[in-house]
Amino acid sequence: MGLDVSMDTWSFFCTCLVSAWLRRFYIYSAVAFGISIWIVVRFFTTRKKITEHGEKSNRNPAASEGREDKLVNGYATLQAKEVCVAGVKIFYGSQTGTAKRFAKGLAEAVISLNLPVEVISMGDYDPDDCLAEEATGRNVCVFLVATYTDGQPTESAAWFCKWLEEAANDFRFGKMYLKGLRYAVFGLGNSVYVDHYNTVGRNMDRWLWMLSASRIMTRAEGDCNVAQSKHGSIEADFEAWKAKFLSRLQALCRGEKKPCSGKCKKGKCKSAGKQSKESWDHEHGASEYEDTEAEELFETSSEEEAAADAEETGGTSSVIDVEDLGNIMSHMKKAKRERELEAGDVGTSLARENTGRKEEGEKREMITLALREALTKQGYKLIGSHSGVKLCRWTKSMLRGRGGCYKHTFYGIESHRCMEATPSLACANKCVFCWRHHTNPVGTEWRWKMDQPEMILQEAIENHQNMIKQFKGVSGVKADRFEEAMTAKHCALSLVGEPIMYPEINRFVKLLHQRSISSFLVTNAQFPDEIRNLEPVTQLYVSVDASTKESLKRIDRPLFKDFWQRFLDSLKALSEKQQRTVYRLTLVKAWNVDELKAYADLISLGKPDFIEVKGVTYCGESSASSLTMANVPWHEEVVRFVQELADLIPDYEIACEHEHSNCLLIAHKKFKINGEWCTWINYGRFQELVREHERSGGSKTFTAADYTAKTPRWALFGSRERGFDPSDVRYQRKNKARDLSGC
Repeated sequence: MGLDVSMDTWSFFCTCLVSAWLRRFYIYSAVAFGISIWIVVRFFTTRKKITEHGEKSNRNPAASEGREDKLVNGYATLQAKEVCVAGVKIFYGSQTGTAKRFAKGLAEAVISLNLPVEVISMGDYDPDDCLAEEATGRNVCVFLVATYTDGQPTESAAWFCKWLEEAANDFRFGKMYLKGLRYAVFGLGNSVYVDHYNTVGRNMDRWLWMLSASRIMTRAEGDCNVAQSKHGSIEADFEAWKAKFLSRLQALCRGEKKPCSGKCKKGKCKSAGKQSKESWDHEHGASEYEDTEAEELFETSSEEEAAADAEETGGTSSVIDVEDLGNIMSHMKKAKRERELEAGDVGTSLARENTGRKEEGEKREMITLALREALTKQGYKLIGSHSGVKLCRWTKSMLRGRGGCYKHTFYGIESHRCMEATPSLACANKCVFCWRHHTNPVGTEWRWKMDQPEMILQEAIENHQNMIKQFKGVSGVKADRFEEAMTAKHCALSLVGEPIMYPEINRFVKLLHQRSISSFLVTNAQFPDEIRNLEPVTQLYVSVDASTKESLKRIDRPLFKDFWQRFLDSLKALSEKQQRTVYRLTLVKAWNVDELKAYADLISLGKPDFIEVKGVTYCGESSASSLTMANVPWHEEVVRFVQELADLIPDYEIACEHEHSNCLLIAHKKFKINGEWCTWINYGRFQELVREHERSGGSKTFTAADYTAKTPRWALFGSRERGFDPSDVRYQRKNKARDLSGC
C-alpha cells in the first residue's frame, strides 16, 4: 500500500517536471517580467530620495560644500569633497554710486546662500600684488564696472583697468598669468553714447580672458537708457543678471561643470548641440551691442617686452622692420608695399634698398599704424613719429617705498623721479634678449621724418607726469614720493631702440640739462662717430654683450656687415670721453659666460669707469629668439663670474651689488678715495659743470672725478642688505613665477 502511494507521488512529480519543461518559455517570461517590475519600483524610489536630498542642498549649498552624498542601499552616506566655491569677491568701479549699490545688493544675495562675500572698491585694491592670488584660490570674482566720460573707466577704477590692460599686453606676465581665476563681468553704461557704450566692461572682460581667466558666465551690460534697456531700466537689467548669476553660483557650489570654458575663439561661446547661434548668443555669447572690431582683439595674446611672432605682438601686422620700409617709386608700389607690411612679410633688404632705389622727396614716418598699435598695447606713450616714454616698474616700486633699481644702488638716482624714454625707437641690432621681441624698427641709418627735440622732450615730460598721476590714491603709494615724482630729475635714454641714432641727440641732451634732468644714455656700440661727437652726458653706457666676433653676431645679431670693427671703434671712442662711462655686460648662460679673458681685453681697450654685469632677464618665448630660462644665470653664478673677471683687471674692484636685479658693479680704483667708494653722483654739481661747459662754448671741460659722491654702506658689495636701501621695505611677491625686472 505504501509503495503504491510513493509510486503515485513520483509519477505526479515527473509529470510536473515534464509539463514545466514543455512550458519553460512562459515561466522565463513571467520571471523576467517580475524582475523588471522590481527594478522599476526600486529606481523610482531611489530617484525620489536623491531629489529630496538635492532640494535640501539647493536650500543651503554652502552646507554641502565639504561633503559628497553617496547612496548605499538607499541611504545617504557622507564623503569628503573638494570645496568648489570658497567665497565671492565683488569688485566695483563707481562714479555716481550705482555700481557700489549694485555690489552691496549682490553681496546680500550671496550671503543668503551661506557663502562668504567681500565687497571691494577697485580704488582700494592693488592688482599688482593681489590679483594673481585669486587664480590659486577658489573664489569667484565679480566685476561691476561703469563706463564714464569718453569711454574711460571711473576715477576709482582707472588704475585697476590700466594695470590689467598692460598685463594683458605684456608678454612678461605670460598668457596663463590668471589661469584658474573664475570671473563674471557686469558693465554699466548708457547706449545713448553709441561710440563708448559699456567699453570698460567689454575691455575688462577681454583683458581677463587674454590672461586665461575663465568666465563662469558671459558678460552682461546694463543700460541707463530706458528706451533701449532690455528690461526697462539699468536696475532691472542688473536684477535679471543677478538672478542668472546666483543660479550659476549655486551650480558651481554643486560642482557642476561650467558651460563656458572661457577659451572660445575671440571670447565668444560656440553653439551647443542643435541650439541656434542666435539663441546661444543671447544667453551665453556676445552682447547685442558688441563691437566687431573690438572683438577681433580677442585673438591677440599676451622692456622691458620678431619678426613673425604675431601672437606675442598683437597681431600679424605688429612686427615692422626697416627692411620692410623701402623707398617706393610709385603710388601703386607703395600700396603693394603696405599690403606686404600688414601681412608681416619681410621684403627687400637694406642693402638692396640702398643700392637699387633713389630716395623719395618726402621721408616716411618711423611709427606706422600697426607699430603704434603694438607699442601702445605694451604700455608705451608714443611721441610724434619716432619717440616714446614708458613707466618703469622700479618707478612704481619706489613710489610705494619698496626699493629702487640698481641705478639707485650704484649711482644714487631716485627711481621714482626717473623718466625712461627714447628719441629713437629704431635700432641697429636684433638682440636675442630684446625686451620688445623686435616689435621696434631696425635700420643702419636715419631715413625717416624727424621731430624737433623741444617737442619730444615736452611731450615726454607731460606723458610721464600723466602716468605718474594714475598713482594718485593707489594703495601703498607714499604721498611725499608722489609729489616728488611729478618732477623728473633723471632721464634714462635706454627704453628701447638706439637713442644715439637720433640726429639731434645733442640738442635733446642739452634740453634735459637745461631742465636740471640728468642723462643716462645707452648705446649698442655700432655708431662710433656719434659717440665721439656726443656732448657730455651724466653717464654714457655701451652695451658689451659679447667679447668675440662670433658670439656678438649670435647674441646681438647686428645689421652692419662691419659690425665687429664698429664695435671696437665704439669702445675706443668711449675711452676718449672725459665724463662717466660704463660697460654694460649682459650674461647669457651657455652663450657668453666663458669669455673672461676676451672681456678683460675689451675693458683695457675702452677703459670704462664702471662695468655693470647683469644676468640676462628671460622675456618669454618668441620666434625671434631661442633664449630660454636655461640661459638665465643664478645670482651666485653672476657673482662668481664678476669675481673671476675682477682678478683679470688689476685696476678695478667689485664695488656694489643689487641682488634683486641680479646685477653687480665693478668700478675703477680711482673712485675709491681714501679707502671709501664714491660711485654715487653729485647731480647738483654735474648740472653746474655742464652749464659752465656750455657757457664756455665747450672749452671748459670736466671729468668724472669732478662730480662723484660717497656710496652708502648698504650699497657696497658684501653688505648685509645686498644693495637694498634699508629706508624702504622689500616686498616679496607671492607665487612669483619669474623676475619681471624692467631695467
